[in-house]
Amino acid sequence: MIAMTSPVPSLAHEGTSLRRVASSKPTSMPTLIVANSPKDWPFDIPGVDVVDAWDYLTSPKYSDLRGAKVLNLCRSYSYQSTGYYVSLLAEARNHKPLPSIQTLQDLRSQSLVRLVSDDLDELMQQSLQNEKTDDFELSIYFGRNSEKQYDRLSLQLFNLFQSPLLRVKFSKLKKWQIRSVKAISGSDVPEVDRPFVAEAALKHFSGRAVSRPRKSRTRYDMAILWNPEEKENAPSNEAALKKFVKAGANMGIECELITKDDYGRLLEFDSLFIRETTSINDHTYRFARKAASEGMVVMDDPQSIARCTNKVFLAELLERHGLPTPKTVVLHEDNVDDAIHQLGFPIVIKKPDSSFSRGVVKINTAEELHARLPEFFEESELLVAQEFMLTDFDWRISMIDRRPLFACKYHMAPGHWQVIQQEKHGDDRFGGFDTMAVEMAPRKAVNIAMKAANLIGDGLYGVDIKQSGGNFHIIEINDNPNIDAGVEDEVLRDDLYHRVMSVFLTRLERIKAWGSAEL
Repeated sequence: MIAMTSPVPSLAHEGTSLRRVASSKPTSMPTLIVANSPKDWPFDIPGVDVVDAWDYLTSPKYSDLRGAKVLNLCRSYSYQSTGYYVSLLAEARNHKPLPSIQTLQDLRSQSLVRLVSDDLDELMQQSLQNEKTDDFELSIYFGRNSEKQYDRLSLQLFNLFQSPLLRVKFSKLKKWQIRSVKAISGSDVPEVDRPFVAEAALKHFSGRAVSRPRKSRTRYDMAILWNPEEKENAPSNEAALKKFVKAGANMGIECELITKDDYGRLLEFDSLFIRETTSINDHTYRFARKAASEGMVVMDDPQSIARCTNKVFLAELLERHGLPTPKTVVLHEDNVDDAIHQLGFPIVIKKPDSSFSRGVVKINTAEELHARLPEFFEESELLVAQEFMLTDFDWRISMIDRRPLFACKYHMAPGHWQVIQQEKHGDDRFGGFDTMAVEMAPRKAVNIAMKAANLIGDGLYGVDIKQSGGNFHIIEINDNPNIDAGVEDEVLRDDLYHRVMSVFLTRLERIKAWGSAEL
């Protein structure tokens, strides 16, 4: 069970009230404007609720709301800020946030901004040709600008960075280039623009959608992204990578190992297979995002990375769909004592983006918890707290294309409560393993793993499960599960690599068929 409770938020989280704006008639899809304070959105839009961000994050009223459209207008969207979590939990609740987590990452990527500048070069030069200065700032409100001459450019930029309110800065040397793209809040809108913003918002809420064209590709080349410096914790060892390359060649897919320095070559390939530890906050996500936007077949896809690499999202998602987990509380500064009451001790605290047992600590007393929390909250406003479950091993059920692939028991490191015991000097200690056919694993474990992974998508996942008696509890869903030669392939051998590559092949053939049909 997950609980997210809070007393009245402190004054540090401005504004705690829910303000009803205009129409009392119910709508088929509730629309929420979420801001740090209702004062940040000084416009009245019929049928729209203006909600305090902290209320949205902590109140059951919103976690239980179905099918809402969420306009996130928080003052900051920085990683693990309040604004970041509004979009993240909106996705977990099956709401429709604008901007999405993918857009928030795009806005932070200077390399993507440069690529967009190149892609829109002709339109940009045409739209700005009459500007008299070498610096220009364009305000984009729901895909529009108050000056008609910038409409096409505004719409294209909104298509690429779908955020309600944007401010784009351009500079001209030999020609115009984008210098920065920034999402802004309602309070950043100048007084003179506010009537136009209200008009643009009304048109947006009327349901006009903005589509993004996708390209279809037909060549059979695969880029396998890896990190030669990543040794012990890499998702695949070098022997496994060679087996993937061989399996691909047998199916007519030419595979090439690439690194983060090969970003500029990505579009030479038809598919991308990420075999490097993923993070929402580094180049692996940017590779996945670019590949997906170009219509390439990609694992891990950017949505899976965004969802699986944050334990707050997973906690809410699993609870919402009634899947068994250890008793869980999404922890924030206002509910620490309540979490202690619900979970007792020992308690496990997890940073949202922890991986390979890093950022996961066991706390034995209230004094220890209060001493450690400041360092955790300094990095993230929300944490995951779970009841401690002592087991000798964890189940890992691996899934691909919504079907089980293999099962493995990962035993705890000797004398430790985790599979990996992290050491300060890098000599991490690992437990043993027992790999087996899916049919040999407990049916209950396989069933809940399938349900959990299918909530994320149709990619390659590893679902970690703890067994207590005859009960099974999901710990997390990994978007980039280990496939090492000599470990996970112990039962399936080379067939494991062929099964993975066959999924890529099927998807590549599907794209080829679609492309031929269009011709």
